[in-house]
Amino acid sequence: MKPLKLALVPVFALALANAGWAGDVAAGDVVYDDGAVAVSLSGMAGDPAAGKKVMTTRGLGNCIACHTVSSLSEFAFHGEIGPTLDGAGSRWTEAQLRGIVSDAKKTFDGSMMPSFYKKSGYIRPGNAYTGKAASEDELSTLLTAQQIEDVVAYLQTLKD
Repeated sequence: MKPLKLALVPVFALALANAGWAGDVAAGDVVYDDGAVAVSLSGMAGDPAAGKKVMTTRGLGNCIACHTVSSLSEFAFHGEIGPTLDGAGSRWTEAQLRGIVSDAKKTFDGSMMPSFYKKSGYIRPGNAYTGKAASEDELSTLLTAQQIEDVVAYLQTLKD
């Protein structure tokens, strides 16, 4: 295998910059405008198929534990404590969906929905299962920036 020529590195970096890739927006740097988040958190478009997986997987978002989604009827145990997500892509804009999935409390005060893209402002987060309090630098978001974009892409397919 030949080593990468140093002359190609600036070209590659320029190509990434021109493609719009700037890395993930840090959870603390997300700008909410009336609960909506206008820009992609990952700098990349979401994948609806990956979003469906996040919504239906227990170790990820598991959105169907609280919400009903008719198009996901092959998955059991849809919840009823959150509103149905049928027609979500018609009810809310992409920016509004991104804000709701990131931190629903910015849109719906008192919402029980977890803040999936937040690392600070918790009352007393635990440090795994140690019984000790965690510091904010030890916390991670529940979903990655790309997973948020994937869920938003899937929700946009749910039209009336």
